[in-house]
Amino acid sequence: MRSHTLLLICLLALLSASCSERHEVKKAAAPIDTIPMLVMQIQKCSRLYTAEYQVHKIVTHDDQMKLQGSIFSQQFDIKLPLGNRKIAIPIDATLKAYIDFAQFSSKNVKRSGRKIEIVLPDPKVELTGSRINHAEIKKQVPLLRANFSDEEMANYEKQGRASILSGVPRMGIIEMARSNAANTLIPMLADLGFAEGDITVTFRKEYSMDDLATLIDSKSIAR
Repeated sequence: MRSHTLLLICLLALLSASCSERHEVKKAAAPIDTIPMLVMQIQKCSRLYTAEYQVHKIVTHDDQMKLQGSIFSQQFDIKLPLGNRKIAIPIDATLKAYIDFAQFSSKNVKRSGRKIEIVLPDPKVELTGSRINHAEIKKQVPLLRANFSDEEMANYEKQGRASILSGVPRMGIIEMARSNAANTLIPMLADLGFAEGDITVTFRKEYSMDDLATLIDSKSIAR
């Protein structure tokens, strides 16, 4: 009888130890919340440049000297026979799209089970550089007209930059920015344990042509 009792006590002890062991293993395997770590890693990207375009544009100007004023309250606008000045200025510019992750937070992350969606901050497009190809400038200046001044040339270049930026919505640079941002972020998420097929990188909305105009960095024009 004693031997049966001793055997029962040993079996109960082994069973208890086994359950305790399984409990400890389960506790160690509990999933860790990776969202704060993910947010911190993405914030390190700071300003991520995701697309670059090289643009060539020719700015043209054609003017005629006029005499304008009034005599006895009568307005006049007379074209003077001095000839038209014409100029064509080739401008090479570099456009870059970037995404600023400085304000990225957990609000930009949507997670449902194994699937995760990263909602990117609105992209921005800036003109990072432009130059006039002076060797290829074409001018037609009549003898009785003054040549184009440095101030006029600088103003035409500024107009050219503004014209280039106004064409951004038709270039497809925004979609390229999203795609390249995904190529940067997806490997980062994969390193945190997410399957690439479960990762979606998107913007908060589909941008209309009017929306795209608001994404242009206006400081680029004034450079």
